[in-house]
Amino acid sequence: MKNLSNRKFKLTSLLMFLIIASVLSTTFILLFASYQSEKKSLTDTYLTLNSSKSEKLSSSVNSLFKSMRISLQETTQFLSNNPNMTDEEIQEHLELLRNNSRYFNSLAWVDETGFVRDIAPISVGIKGNYITGVTKDVVDAKKPMLTAPYKAPTGRILVLMSEPYYDNKGNYKGIIGGSIYLQEKNVLNEILGNDIIDQNGSYYYVVGPNGTLLFHPKTNRIGEGVIDNPIIPKLVQGQSGMERVTNSEGVPMLAAYNYLSEIGWGVVQQTPVSYVDGLLQKHIQNLLLIFLLPFIILLIVSLSFARKLAKPFIDLADVVNQFGTDKQIHPPVFNSHWNREADLLTKSLIIAIEAVENNNTLLKEEAMTDALTGLSNRKKLNKVISYLAGEGQLFSLVAIDIDRFKLINDSYGHQMGDEVLKFLAQTVRSAIRTKDGFFRYGGEEFILLLPDTNSSEAYSLSEKIRTTIANTISPVGKPINISLGVSEFPTHSDSLDDLFLFADKALYRSKENGRNQTTLWGQD
Repeated sequence: MKNLSNRKFKLTSLLMFLIIASVLSTTFILLFASYQSEKKSLTDTYLTLNSSKSEKLSSSVNSLFKSMRISLQETTQFLSNNPNMTDEEIQEHLELLRNNSRYFNSLAWVDETGFVRDIAPISVGIKGNYITGVTKDVVDAKKPMLTAPYKAPTGRILVLMSEPYYDNKGNYKGIIGGSIYLQEKNVLNEILGNDIIDQNGSYYYVVGPNGTLLFHPKTNRIGEGVIDNPIIPKLVQGQSGMERVTNSEGVPMLAAYNYLSEIGWGVVQQTPVSYVDGLLQKHIQNLLLIFLLPFIILLIVSLSFARKLAKPFIDLADVVNQFGTDKQIHPPVFNSHWNREADLLTKSLIIAIEAVENNNTLLKEEAMTDALTGLSNRKKLNKVISYLAGEGQLFSLVAIDIDRFKLINDSYGHQMGDEVLKFLAQTVRSAIRTKDGFFRYGGEEFILLLPDTNSSEAYSLSEKIRTTIANTISPVGKPINISLGVSEFPTHSDSLDDLFLFADKALYRSKENGRNQTTLWGQD
C-alpha cells in the first residue's frame, strides 16, 4: 500500500505539472502571437499615417512655391510692360505685393550691377547698397533660382527665390528677389507650423538640398546639418519612402520621407518608436488583465480535474496489486465520471481559446475604429474602398476638413476640440444613408464614401451637410464651418491614389476660395 500511495502521488503530480505547463505555454504563445501581430499592425499604421502626412505637407509646400514663383514672374512681367515707372513707384508696388501676398518677408529689385534699387520693407536697411556673396551670385546667374539656406549680412538665416528682370527691349535689369526668413513668420512658416508636434510625440521637419534643416520644432536647430541621419542622403538623392530609423540624436523613429521635386527639399514625418512600444505594453497589460481571472479559475478547476483523472489509474493499480496474492480480487467500479471530467477539461480549454480569439477579434475591430468619434478609421476605409474599386462599382469620395480647427483648439482647448469632432461625426452620420460610409482620415479631416453616387449627387449631399453644419450650434456655442472636396470613381480616375489626391485638391481649392464651401474636382 505504501508503494501504491507513492505511485498515486507521482501520477497526480505529473498530471498537475502537465496541465500547468500546457496552460502557461498556451497563454504565452497566444500573448506572443498577439504581441507580434499588434506590433506589426501599429508599425504599419504609423508608417502609413506618417507617409500620408509627409505627402500632404509636400504637396502644400510645392503648391506654395509654385505660387511664389508665379508671383515673381508676374512682377517682372509687369515691370517690363511698364518701363516708365520710377523707383518710387516700383518701391510702392513691391510694398503692395509683399503686404498682399505675404509670401516673402522681403522683396527687392537688385539691378544688374548688384545695386539694391528698391526693397520692401524699407526697414531692412540695405536700399542703396551693393550686395555681395550669395545674392551677387544670383544676380550674375541671370536665371530663376532658389538658393540653399544662408546667413545674410543682417544675421538672418534665409532662402532667396529670384526671377531675372528684363526690360521690354530685352536688356537685363537685374533680379526681383523674394527672401524667406526661416526663423520668422511668413506663409511658409504658417503652413509648416500648424500642429507640428502631436500628442504622441510625432513631428516633422524639412531639409534642404544639402541636408541642412530648414524647418524644425526646435527653431535653434534651423541651419544645422543632419546628413548623418540615414534617410537624409536618400532625400538628397531625390528618393521618398518610409522605414524605421535611428535619427541624428540617437532616437529610434518610424519615419516617412518625401522629396519635393519642384524645389529639391525633403519633408520627414516621424513618430518615436517608444510611443508604439508604450501602446504594445498597454496592449499586453490589457490582455493579462483579461486573462487573469479566467486563468486562475481554469487553473483551480484543472488541478481538481487532475486529481480526479488520476483516480481511475489508482483504482486500476489497486486491482493489479491484488494479483499474486491469495486475496480475492475485487475489480474497481468504473464510473462514467472519468470520461466526463476529461470532456470538461477539453471544454474548459476550448473556452479559454475562444476567449482569446474573441479578444483578438475585438482588438482587430478596435484597430479599425477611431476611439474619439466612434467612426471607422483610415485602415477600414482602405479596405472598403479597395473592395468597391475591385468590383468596378461607381462611388464618390468627399474629403471634409473643419475650417480653422486649430483656432478652435487654441481658443477653447483640445477637449472642446474633441467635442467638435464628435459633433461633426454625429451630424454627418445622421444625414447619410445606411450604405454610405463616414471615416475619420486623421486630425480634423474626414472622408465620406458614397457608393452608387455620382459626383453631382455627392456635391448636392455635401452642400446639404455643409449648410446643416453651418446652421447648427456646435459644442463651442456657435456654428462651425467645413470645407469639402468631391471626386468620383471611375469618372475622374480609376486610381485610388489619384482619387484621394483629387478630392484633397478640391478640398484645398475650397480652402483657397474662402472656406465653407464644396468644390467638385474637374478634369480641367
